[in-house]
Amino acid sequence: MSRWKELPAELHPHVIQLIVRLRRLKDRSELGTRQLAVKTGYSTRSWHRYLNGRSLPPPDAVEALARVGGDDPARLLALHEMAAEHWAQGQVVNTDAPESTRATPAHTPTSRQPSARYPRALVTAGAGALVLSISVSLVLAVQLADTRAELADKRAALAAAPAIVSETMVPVIYTCRLEQRDGRWYAGLSSTTDAILAYTYVGPEVAEAQCLLRRAGIPPGDIDGVFGPKTQRAVQRIQERDGLVVDGVIGPHTWKALRGEAPG
Repeated sequence: MSRWKELPAELHPHVIQLIVRLRRLKDRSELGTRQLAVKTGYSTRSWHRYLNGRSLPPPDAVEALARVGGDDPARLLALHEMAAEHWAQGQVVNTDAPESTRATPAHTPTSRQPSARYPRALVTAGAGALVLSISVSLVLAVQLADTRAELADKRAALAAAPAIVSETMVPVIYTCRLEQRDGRWYAGLSSTTDAILAYTYVGPEVAEAQCLLRRAGIPPGDIDGVFGPKTQRAVQRIQERDGLVVDGVIGPHTWKALRGEAPG
């Protein structure tokens, strides 16, 4: 079974959510990266970069993997556009020139001052480079504004997706009411057996999983319904214990382990 590398911590949650979905689709397809390259038309090296968070996959690659993995391309492309917005913001920030390069330091007199001025060609080249830098920044700003306008019209399509952590959310502490029915354990917060939960998700489904992790003797931290680092590590431990794909994402197989069902 594949064991994915941990994604870079500096990635935005929307980018992480997209990559986690792509990883799960690849696992579901049971294809190696070479076979995936043949099926999608994107090279093995490209898929290594996309699935390890080193570069953002293009929309065509996302759509191709969605079809290979049997997922809805429209829903995955909407998630890709949200990830692309935050990826683009990071690139725009990187194009700003360091503040130390914007000011020309005052000339410090020495014992011997050269009387010759800078060649006119050098001054002209510097002015041209400054104009080019400003033009590039303006073009990037316009492109980013257009991207945000398009995303504003498409975010409604993700209304049914599980929520993610935001600054306005009020902390909630859930109560676990464990009971066993038909050979499965429930905590009274959700009866789902196939909801996909990943890092930064929030809600009663996450709290249900946290209760079941605690029942299994793997503490996930507070039962607060927030899929944070402690919960992710606990999920990875139960996946490793039961011989599942260790990706820190809760899906049908991990729910079966959490609810204590015998392997099918």
